[in-house]
Amino acid sequence: QVQLVESGGGLVQAGGSLRLSCAASGRAFSSYTMGWFRQAPGKEREFVATISRTGDSTLYADSVKGRFTISRDNAKNTVYLQMNSPNVEEPAVYYCAMGIGVTDRDYGYDYWGQGTQVTVSS
Repeated sequence: QVQLVESGGGLVQAGGSLRLSCAASGRAFSSYTMGWFRQAPGKEREFVATISRTGDSTLYADSVKGRFTISRDNAKNTVYLQMNSPNVEEPAVYYCAMGIGVTDRDYGYDYWGQGTQVTVSS
């Protein structure tokens, strides 16, 4: 059974930085693409970033490009999302997901974590 556990969420000041982590178990981590999505209250879940199995390919939402960085450590079965300069419009629950193929579509991911809350203060 796949388990994805996010951590690292919390309160961050606008313009600051925060790193989210997602630890995976139950599957061969290095065989799967890993993605980050987020959902703000009253809004649909949206794509943030994704990284290929080996980490050599990444894809970002335009809204976070240049500020957020996704990375992975296959030896630790962990994917990260470095959030630099988050803005006050970005508080949300951030979810990691495991799937096949580098895609920004949520239906491309078969397994999801429970999410971690990120709050941005002005």
